[in-house]
Amino acid sequence: MSWLLLAGAIVSEVAATLCLRVAATGRRWAYIPVALGYVIAFGLLSATLSAGMPLGVAYGIWTAAGIVATAVLSRVLFHEPLTRTMLAGMGLIVVGVLLVELGGTH
Repeated sequence: MSWLLLAGAIVSEVAATLCLRVAATGRRWAYIPVALGYVIAFGLLSATLSAGMPLGVAYGIWTAAGIVATAVLSRVLFHEPLTRTMLAGMGLIVVGVLLVELGGTH
């Protein structure tokens, strides 16, 4: 159940961040889904922790998945750059989070 809650937190946070990009272009209505998305994301992250997932693991996965999803979706939706260097950095983040998770299981 904690993994499902965490997935919801990631989706909510990424959606809110993408709406923030829209709001920054002058579309003030987009601040409503920004606020709702972040509130939902933190609520689901809190529920994830209450379900027993360790903080370091939950937060690491939440941020790493959020970074990768936001960068890829901003490339698709807003035509922002996604360079090899950025992809390498995202790969390093994912590997680092995996190491934290593996270290947390022992």
